[in-house]
Amino acid sequence: MTPPDSAKICFAVDHPTAAGHFPGNPIIPGAVLLDEVLRAVAASAGRPTAPATIRSAKFLRPVRPGDRMLIRWELLPNGETRFECRLPDPAGPVLTGTLALGEAAR
Repeated sequence: MTPPDSAKICFAVDHPTAAGHFPGNPIIPGAVLLDEVLRAVAASAGRPTAPATIRSAKFLRPVRPGDRMLIRWELLPNGETRFECRLPDPAGPVLTGTLALGEAAR
């Protein structure tokens, strides 16, 4: 079972963004990764995804079609959320950052 402060995402081998990003070397675009993080955090909090602000995001390694990504997050005292995304391998995170939902996003 996945704890409430995490979510698992599996990107289809034929993910629609893979064909054009990049032909011959497909990766899942950063905007798609951030959207998945935002959706997971908002769903866990029982809130809509807007308003929201990505305060910071650092892309560390590519995520490819067929990859399974684990998103973990924690609520910070200032109301923002720190997140980290990992693949099943032990090589470290693929994406880290902070975001804010609702009033904290203003």
